[in-house]
Amino acid sequence: MAAVRIGTNVQIPEPSLTRFLFADARLSPIWLILRVYLGWQWLEAGWGKLTNPAGVWIGDKAGTAVGGFLERALSKTTGEHPDVTGWYAWFIQNVALPNKVLFSYLVTYGEILVGLALIVGFLTGFAAFFAGLMNAAFLLAGTVSANPWMFIVATWLVLAWRTAGYLGLDYFVLPRLGVVFRRRSEAGAQSS
Repeated sequence: MAAVRIGTNVQIPEPSLTRFLFADARLSPIWLILRVYLGWQWLEAGWGKLTNPAGVWIGDKAGTAVGGFLERALSKTTGEHPDVTGWYAWFIQNVALPNKVLFSYLVTYGEILVGLALIVGFLTGFAAFFAGLMNAAFLLAGTVSANPWMFIVATWLVLAWRTAGYLGLDYFVLPRLGVVFRRRSEAGAQSS
């Protein structure tokens, strides 16, 4: 029975509210504001790491800062209510710390690239996904700060991928990738 249901091509229509919030180009100015805000946060964080005079992110001492961050995260794995779960502690110990120099470069350049992509509206859905992924990694490491808010905005931008970059480079890029922008009257005529 379940195989029959899964094998059937069923299209579940998008509710009007979510279609308005996440797919209506009239809301693109709001998505522009959120996108540029989030992009600026990431660009500023990455630029600070890139230009750090101590060189603890990029350069001779690369890995120093990220190593310290990861060691602090490991210290949050104990107690009655640990901030860092066991599986993430395993990841930190066995993957991230042994490759702290690589992670230092990935974090620095990842923040800069995500920030730039969000600011100019280039592949906004992908950029927002990676922004949320970085926020989730910081949250899993027990760091709260602005990460919950930034994660929420990134998630909204992923949901609004069709219009979040409409006032940006995605207006030109997405049609080349096969995303068709239709006016509401055209969409209604095609569905009837």
